[in-house]
Amino acid sequence: MSYFEMILLTCPLIFLSSFIDSIAGGGGLVSLPAYMITGIPVHSAFGCNKFSASIGTLFSTIRYYKNGKIHIRSAVISAILSLLGAAIGSKMNLLISTILLKKICIFLIPVVAIVVLFGSNRVRLREKMLEGRLLYATCALIGFFVGMYDGLIGPGTGTFFILAYTSLVGFDYVTASGNAKVANLASNVSSLVVYLLAGKVYFALAVPATLCSIAGGWIGSGMAIQKGARFIKIILVLVLIGIILKLMWDLYV
Repeated sequence: MSYFEMILLTCPLIFLSSFIDSIAGGGGLVSLPAYMITGIPVHSAFGCNKFSASIGTLFSTIRYYKNGKIHIRSAVISAILSLLGAAIGSKMNLLISTILLKKICIFLIPVVAIVVLFGSNRVRLREKMLEGRLLYATCALIGFFVGMYDGLIGPGTGTFFILAYTSLVGFDYVTASGNAKVANLASNVSSLVVYLLAGKVYFALAVPATLCSIAGGWIGSGMAIQKGARFIKIILVLVLIGIILKLMWDLYV
């Protein structure tokens, strides 16, 4: 595949992935395969994916922040632990076989699908969100474990952050999406550093794709802020279904 063909194929898909990710997470479902089908080495695909995801997520995070849709203190605590978790996960990614990682996802993601379909009842029953030390401890654990998943596998991370913030903490979907951007940005940057140090980023492809990631993230976050919880939840369910189908296809077809 020529360089021009790689750009022509990858950039529109990266725009779409960032658009999806800024609304409900799960953009890696599109972006990682987009890099992989160009024929570059698998670990370079992971590295490029983290490069474009980091910068794209930064711009959508800024938009959530400017619109007051982030619970700042809890988001910062999640982000700090997400940095640590993602660094550990990324190093594990370089050691564990792809087949094993996909099998883990096939087991975990249907469980998450059940949470998103039925977990909203739990949120409605909560009179108010967690407060004080319990709030911050929960956000710290969410940041660490979801961040580790992001470094280890990746696709669906933003979705998992949103699910955790709504079902465990009690945030509304828009605030959960805003906090998810902060924590996901931290995990992306942490993973990116690991891949950069390992020389796994193909800049000639990653840089132009990143421009598309910025555009997709900016537009998507604007739609999420305007349309609110119902719109986000619909996208959330669709993304989860897509993640399950994609992983099953890769593993068994």
